Amino acid sequence: MWTHEPPGYDCPFCRIQEGAYNERNQPGDVVAVTDLAYARISPKWWPGNPGAALVIPRAHVENLYDIPADVGHAVWDLTALVARTMRRAYDCDGISTRQHNEPAGNQDVWHLHVHVFPRYADDRLYVRDAESAYVDAAEREPYAERLAAEIGLPRTFDA
Repeated sequence: MWTHEPPGYDCPFCRIQEGAYNERNQPGDVVAVTDLAYARISPKWWPGNPGAALVIPRAHVENLYDIPADVGHAVWDLTALVARTMRRAYDCDGISTRQHNEPAGNQDVWHLHVHVFPRYADDRLYVRDAESAYVDAAEREPYAERLAAEIGLPRTFDA
């Protein structure tokens, strides 16, 4: 009903599942795959929150308004698993999650996803001057390896 996806949208989260990668989307970023959702290390980080992750439905769902209940449950279950694992694996002080809908809600990829952030005292995640930046795949890799090793789920879409 409330859609902003342009005609012919080339969805990066769908492309990842098809094996189409680029510098921002590498196979090694994927940390867990279930039947209905997957998790990956985000290519974009905030300065005080390295190793943030995204949890994404496998089906193309633009936003929270359209998500089927079973897919929503799968996304939330995987989000909770990633959060618990991140808390242990990163030894962070806490976890924050957020999910954006529509342009006014800061959605910029037209495929639902949940951000999972490791939190540290005074990390300034919600301070407007703390700009996010894309990070190199080599910088993301150790975070992906730590999460994947503890989660223990498949990391490929054909498993």
